[in-house]
Amino acid sequence: MGKATDASLYWGAMDAAFVADLSDNALVAVTGDDAADFLHGQFTNDVKALQPGHAQWNGWCSAKGRLVATFLLARRADGFLLMLPAEIAAAFSRRLSMFVLRSKVKIADASAGFERYGIAGPGAADFVRGEWGSVPAKMESTAKDGAVCIALDESRFVALVPPGTLRLAATPAARETWDREAIASGVPTIVAATQEAFVPQMANFELVGGVSFQKGCYPGQEIVARTQYRGTLKRRMAVAHVGGEARPAPGDSVYSAAFGEQAAGTVVNAASAAGGGFDILVVAQIESLDRGDLRWKSPDGTPIEILKRPPLANAS
Repeated sequence: MGKATDASLYWGAMDAAFVADLSDNALVAVTGDDAADFLHGQFTNDVKALQPGHAQWNGWCSAKGRLVATFLLARRADGFLLMLPAEIAAAFSRRLSMFVLRSKVKIADASAGFERYGIAGPGAADFVRGEWGSVPAKMESTAKDGAVCIALDESRFVALVPPGTLRLAATPAARETWDREAIASGVPTIVAATQEAFVPQMANFELVGGVSFQKGCYPGQEIVARTQYRGTLKRRMAVAHVGGEARPAPGDSVYSAAFGEQAAGTVVNAASAAGGGFDILVVAQIESLDRGDLRWKSPDGTPIEILKRPPLANAS
C-alpha cells in the first residue's frame, strides 16, 4: 500500500474506508515480570486493570502534574505497547528508564517491528471485519498473522502490522484526514511544543478515559487529584476552527479581550478542515470559552470559532 500524498483526500469527500500512514508515531515496548506494576506507578490510568487484548488512553505527568506525554497503551500477552509521537518517543523512553531501578522491566523501541496505520471512514468496521474476521469492541483488539487491530471507537481503528504480513487494501488517505477525526474525537496528542503545558483536566483527558482517580500514586498525582476535587480548574479544552490559509501550530498562543496582551490559552493540535481553514484543539480560559472571543496568535489575530466544548458541570 503506497503512502497518500493527495491532501484533497478528506473525510467528507470519501465514501469508503481509508487507511492513513501513522509512521510518524513510534512504538515503545515495555516487558518484564514487573512491567504492569511499574507502569501503574508511573502513568495516569489504571494499568493493572488493563487485560491482554485491551487498550486505554494513558498519560505521563511531571512531578508538577503536567502532561509530558499522552499515548495509546495496548496490553499483549508478553507486555505492553505504547504508541506516541516519534518526536518525543526517544526522550520519553530515556526518562522512563531512569525510574526502573531494580524492577524487572525492559523498555525498547518496537517501531521497526510494526507498520502503523489508522483505519477510518464510512465502512471502516466492515473493512476491519473483512481483513481480520471480526470487529473488536471499543478499546479492544483483534489479531491476524501477527497484525493487531485496535478499536478506538466504532469507526476508527489503529492497525499495527508486522512488515510484509498483511496488505491493507483500502483507499490511502492523507494524514490530515486521520488527524482531523482525532481532533473531532477530543483526544489530545502532546508533542514537544506542548510538553508540561497542561494538567490532564485542562486537556479534558479524564473525560476521554485517560485518568483514573481510584488508582494509587504516580508522578503529579496529588496535583491532578487536587485539581479534580477542589474545583481549581480555570482552563478547559475545546474543539474549534480557524479560517484562512495560515496553519496554527501546537504551542501557539490564543488571546481574549478579557486578558488583553496576556495569552488566554494554547493550541494543542491542528489539521486542515474539509471546507477550508483548520480544525484545532485549544486549551483556553473557561471565561474566554464562555465569551467566545478567542483569537489566534495575537489579540487582534484570526477569530477562533468554538465548535464543541465540555459542559460547564465538568469544567469547574
